[in-house]
Amino acid sequence: MISIIYLVAGLALLVAGGDTLVRGAVGLAEKLNVPPLIIGLTIVAFGTSAPELFISVGAALKGAGGLAIGNVIGSNVANVLLVLGLPSLIRPTNCSEAGIGRNMMIMLGFTLVFMGMVWEGGLERYDGAILLALTVLFVINQFQNARKHRRKFAGSAEADYRDDVGEPPKTTLVIAVLLIFGLIALPVGAELTVAGATMIAQSMGISDEVIGLTIVAVGTSLPELATSILAVWRKNASVALGNVVGSNILNIAAVMGVTALIVPVPIGDAIIYSEMWVMLGTAVLLAILAHYRVTIGRRMGLAMTVGYIIFVISAFAYP
Repeated sequence: MISIIYLVAGLALLVAGGDTLVRGAVGLAEKLNVPPLIIGLTIVAFGTSAPELFISVGAALKGAGGLAIGNVIGSNVANVLLVLGLPSLIRPTNCSEAGIGRNMMIMLGFTLVFMGMVWEGGLERYDGAILLALTVLFVINQFQNARKHRRKFAGSAEADYRDDVGEPPKTTLVIAVLLIFGLIALPVGAELTVAGATMIAQSMGISDEVIGLTIVAVGTSLPELATSILAVWRKNASVALGNVVGSNILNIAAVMGVTALIVPVPIGDAIIYSEMWVMLGTAVLLAILAHYRVTIGRRMGLAMTVGYIIFVISAFAYP
């Protein structure tokens, strides 16, 4: 029971901490007159991956490498099948955002590079350095593309990040409170989540990577799920699609890059021969949907959601 309490409390703190930290940082950036373009491409983009980052680093430092890698792979699978599938049960999601193709190819490329590293049996510090270098190149590329289409992009940048974070705080006191709470809640939440997940895995006799692939991955994907549901409800599917692609890129490059650079991460056979191929399959599925500008209706949304449920069940049944 205590392990379940730890896990639930930890995930709640991660979600709340990530949200408040992003809102506080956006409020501070606006107060300092940082351009909306930069806010959207940096603070909001990286803020959505904050829960995964704290979980993966905390797990790796405690020797639970399976939880660290499972969290990222599970989150990427959940982002496609659950975060896009579940909102489509409410209202169809149109995968026809202009300019998404380039980032889709980047996501596929990063996924293949990551798989190549994982195939070696573990992520070393030099792998982490390579992934972080790719993160920097990705951010630079985003800025360059945004500057080429400055009028078109900058006009929508503020609306895009406000769709993600809502109305940012205005007063210095509220901004400070949100930042302090977020900076405290994220590491504490990660500590509780890792402890709870590890205890549950040990008591059930399963690997920590299974818990990372399923329960923890769903918990850390809750911000993306909430954003996508709101975006689809507001008939702004481009935010949902862009949110998923950006999150998957940063989960691989930034989260695993930082984690591996701090401490090498061993990789289990189940990840190498099974789960990472599911992650690639969902990435290819997303690329196909975007390339053919498919509208995800209720039937396809149901199929994707059921597919995710099958993935979770199989992770427990065949660890």
